[in-house]
Amino acid sequence: MVPPEPPVIDAHCHVFTRAMPFTDGAWIRPDYDYAVETYLAALDGHGISFGVVTAASLFGDYNDYTLEVLARHKRLRATVMLDLDAGPGEMAALKAHGACGVRYQLPVSAPLPDLAGYAFRRFVRRLTDAGLHIELNLSGAQLAAILPALDDSGVDVVVDHFGLLRAEQGMAGEGFQAVLRAIDRGRTRVKLSAGFRLPEDTLASYAARLIEVAGPERLFWGSDAPFVGCEDRVTYAQTLETFYRIVPDARLRRRMSDAALRFYFF
Repeated sequence: MVPPEPPVIDAHCHVFTRAMPFTDGAWIRPDYDYAVETYLAALDGHGISFGVVTAASLFGDYNDYTLEVLARHKRLRATVMLDLDAGPGEMAALKAHGACGVRYQLPVSAPLPDLAGYAFRRFVRRLTDAGLHIELNLSGAQLAAILPALDDSGVDVVVDHFGLLRAEQGMAGEGFQAVLRAIDRGRTRVKLSAGFRLPEDTLASYAARLIEVAGPERLFWGSDAPFVGCEDRVTYAQTLETFYRIVPDARLRRRMSDAALRFYFF
């Protein structure tokens, strides 16, 4: 049997060291390093050329290691975390260092900011002006509220983890339905990432529905390495095997990979 062609790019990973400061509310505190060299070895071992480092909520807006990594490895891009009051100069500097977006994540129980208010609108406008996208890792209810509020902003949107990680009622729920509507409006992409955090028997149907609505050009694959909280039951090879299973058409996988490469690098 000929092995499947690997993706060109892994659009979702986290890298960190034990020296990095955790936020006070960190949901877990890994006691190990997942240094960039370890991640790059995983990419090389599976024939993958490029990667995207995703900001982890555990470390808040401590972006220092990520920026160091980007300075040393041009095959990587990253998202970072920023406060709503971050200025245009800071955003421009992050863009110049290889950051391509800002991850926006809240606890499920946390209220969203005033989405029509000045602070949030200014933040999103500055992202757009800096050429940065906004990456959403939110609950279904939060997605249902925030996605329509981003419609007229001009900002590109990437939704993590199928749009279903903390979404009640699955594909029938308000969050996933809001994701589908946002995709249809043209500025939203979705990552097929962290499938191991979702029910195994649902993944193929989730992927098929997203491919039907978005097409492969607005879907990206990500491993979510190093599988924080699930390290003992997930390997990098298994995340690839899941991708091959839920998107069995090699042509679609390649179109997804090419789309991610264009979005993050070109």
